[in-house]
Amino acid sequence: MSAAWLLNKDNDITVFEAEDHIGGHSNTVDAARGDKPLPVDTGFIVYNEQNYPNLVALFDHLNVPTKPSDMSFAASIDKGRFEYSGTGLNGLLGQRRNLVSPRFWAMMTDIVRFYKTAPALDGTAASADLSLGDYLRENNYSDAFIGDHILPMGAAIWSTTVNDMLDYPLATFVRFFESHGLLKFKDRPKWRTVDGGSREYVKRLTASYHDRIRREGVVAVTRTLNGVEVMTAAGGQHLFDDVVLATHADDALTLLSNPSQSEQRLLGAFQYTDNDTYLHTDECLMPKRRRVWSSWNYIDDGAADAGKQLTLSYWMNRLQSIDESHPLFVTLNPHIAPRKETIIRKFSYQHPLFNRAAIEAQKELWQLQGRDRVWYCGSYFGYGFHEDALEAGLAVAEQLSGTRRPWNVASNSSRVNTEVVLPLAGD
Repeated sequence: MSAAWLLNKDNDITVFEAEDHIGGHSNTVDAARGDKPLPVDTGFIVYNEQNYPNLVALFDHLNVPTKPSDMSFAASIDKGRFEYSGTGLNGLLGQRRNLVSPRFWAMMTDIVRFYKTAPALDGTAASADLSLGDYLRENNYSDAFIGDHILPMGAAIWSTTVNDMLDYPLATFVRFFESHGLLKFKDRPKWRTVDGGSREYVKRLTASYHDRIRREGVVAVTRTLNGVEVMTAAGGQHLFDDVVLATHADDALTLLSNPSQSEQRLLGAFQYTDNDTYLHTDECLMPKRRRVWSSWNYIDDGAADAGKQLTLSYWMNRLQSIDESHPLFVTLNPHIAPRKETIIRKFSYQHPLFNRAAIEAQKELWQLQGRDRVWYCGSYFGYGFHEDALEAGLAVAEQLSGTRRPWNVASNSSRVNTEVVLPLAGD
């Protein structure tokens, strides 16, 4: 959307959208509350001013209304046998027996140790080739810290499995946690949410080119001597000077009729996890103890399978300042489906998996831009979040058209590597 918005200022554009709404994870749904619709987000929910500078600038430019949010985290382990939250002493001791639990205090001791030592790891040679799992094992972190805190928190952030978090590159993990204030106990970033749901910013962002959006999917992108041909699912054929593939990396590769070796290698390095997502009202998919309930709630069913998809419940009342008398939840991959009568909507979202192959591919990814008039953008250029997709889209539009974004922040593309270092080999 950001690439189309900036390109539309000085170019004739056409946008193809396969889904029933434009915006991807920016997907607001109306939940009935009496005779009034209540907008609830189901994908993109929160941001902060420190880590989302371009998104903040975009919202300011478009006069998008926002309001404070809450980013508390809770874990419910082994069907609620062990629970805690980070909402202060009452949350940590939400399960009162935590006070005398050796496992709880082992976890707390290692939380303090990790938060103190991890910042020094960023950029060191020792961390360059280590995975998070390797580091935790080599430094004798407790099973309680690993299984009840750091892996659940990482899995919740990246919507992935515990196994995948063990393989996550240590340096990237630490850099993200430090930059987002997750390695300190106070003075963390203040989070915000869009008042009225993320569709409020989507409407404003797409208003200038709304009539240029075609509600049809693309099945093939072919480079020709005369331009780039786009074929749609309906059988339409359209010729363009340039094409921007604002999709997941694997989808972009699938769409290319004749991908180069470099495109196959770099785009093919990215894998995605599928996450079944429910908007519902079933409290069974929250921690057992109400005083533990937080904005993000990691729910473990006790099954000994580190490769299973996480179950994560967002408490939307807390996140979007909705009256808590009628709880609303968004749950990813519930181990048991919400009761049928509680389900409002169901979705499937995909999230990028940042293993070592993906992190290495990011170093060369920008060199694909504009080769034979095809360009790429998406959250996979950065950490997998809204700011990353926005930065990549704006940077592509600027390079393609020369039109600059109408603001300046300290580093316009700090989360996306836009350097072209060496020519790609093998094409």
